[in-house]
Amino acid sequence: MRGADKLQTLFKESTDKKAPEKKVPEKKLQEEIKELIEAPENRIKTYIQGFDDKLSGGIPKGSVVLVAGEPGTLKSTAIFYIMYQNAIKENRSGIFISLEQGRDNLVRHLRGMGMDPRDVEDKLSIVDLSVIRKNLEGMANRTWMDIFKMYAQNMKSATGCELLAIDSLPVLEVMARFQSPREDIFQLFEWLKELNSTIFVISEMGSGDTQYGKHGEEFIADGIIHVKMERVDDANIQRRIRCVKMRGAAHSPNYYLLMFQNGAFQVTRVIAE
Repeated sequence: MRGADKLQTLFKESTDKKAPEKKVPEKKLQEEIKELIEAPENRIKTYIQGFDDKLSGGIPKGSVVLVAGEPGTLKSTAIFYIMYQNAIKENRSGIFISLEQGRDNLVRHLRGMGMDPRDVEDKLSIVDLSVIRKNLEGMANRTWMDIFKMYAQNMKSATGCELLAIDSLPVLEVMARFQSPREDIFQLFEWLKELNSTIFVISEMGSGDTQYGKHGEEFIADGIIHVKMERVDDANIQRRIRCVKMRGAAHSPNYYLLMFQNGAFQVTRVIAE
């Protein structure tokens, strides 16, 4: 039995009021559900050294994760790194949709960081805004969001992508011309969950912002990863990362020092300032 099917069966047993004499004891049932959720095959590793341990092994499959942070925190690079490593080490397919940068500029940046998209081009696709714009031609009766969803759905069907990244949510809001942002965001996240992929939605925060979303997306998302710049003295600034929430994972809520060295991300405990 596949993990998802077994999990569904266990949840059904935990709520089934019929034939109580056949039910698995509650404590044992909860232990089985926890063990199944935390099984490696039901997790997406970040391959950020030291961070997966803080997530009980990784991100639960099928999660929609909001990745929020101010400019310069390498949040987009970190998400591509996760997808890149999963393509190489787990043979997972993915699509990185860049609405902020053109594909050529993004590829140039990634190569400079030691990640050449050509190494994983059979598993990981980079799509920029120009590709979506081309799909608008001849479809004047469809909205930008209709085209975006159709394109993403077609890519999902064609590649079976397990990982999807959208960079970024604020640009998507502008392009889609949301009329009722809170309602439109809710519908977007509900649609994303129906794709049955693990999805990273990258969002911008201003320096000093305390809210991870502007329209309630922090409550709709299954997980939130926050990356920030922390001034430690007059001369030094550190990148720090923490998992704010992650449904289905017993995660640490603490901030960790985020470093990128020799082509790899890693986290360490923050040293007292």
